[in-house]
Amino acid sequence: MEMDIALERYIEAHTEREPEILAQLSRATHQKILRPRMLSGNLQGQFLKMLCQMNRVHRVLEIGTFTGYAAISMAMGLEKDGILHTIDINDELEDFTRQYLERSGLSDRIVFHIGDAREIIPQLEDFFDLVFIDADKRQYAEYYRLVFDRVRSGGMIVADDVLWDGKVAAPDLRDAQTRGILEFNDLVQSDDRVENILLPVRHGLMLIRKKE
Repeated sequence: MEMDIALERYIEAHTEREPEILAQLSRATHQKILRPRMLSGNLQGQFLKMLCQMNRVHRVLEIGTFTGYAAISMAMGLEKDGILHTIDINDELEDFTRQYLERSGLSDRIVFHIGDAREIIPQLEDFFDLVFIDADKRQYAEYYRLVFDRVRSGGMIVADDVLWDGKVAAPDLRDAQTRGILEFNDLVQSDDRVENILLPVRHGLMLIRKKE
């Protein structure tokens, strides 16, 4: 689902300006890294930062770091004693990503894990105010079940790519990743422990609030 370019430019022009470190990260990602489209970008980054600020978030878990754009954005919105754990399975990106986490000046707030989130999450001791899921679409439902009891009452889970370029509404496009997104969306919709809203931001964001 591609947004009209003129409309996208208008939205960007009326959104908080992208911090310079994130602009540098975006340029470098597009120049050096495969599939740069996976980068969150300023609109989504500002949205996630504001969610953290509005909810006075202290603890974040991110599943799927890529090059660190969303992690840095959310770390900018944390409370002063906030900590963000971010997990990525691709060790080939580790050096690139760590470089920008350090350059952001927020590395003391970001704990960067390399490995399978399904193995790392059970080892974490924190409970989280916000969980951001942006990793293997085939495993979204598994991630959701894995983190649910680690989210505090009233906390949030945010999942990216839940419209998956419109494939969720195209019955003839049911590859494994699309099926994973469909399973996740249906799981959330049927879960009476949460309130949820699906927003058409970029490739679709599902906002999920754990009921108190």
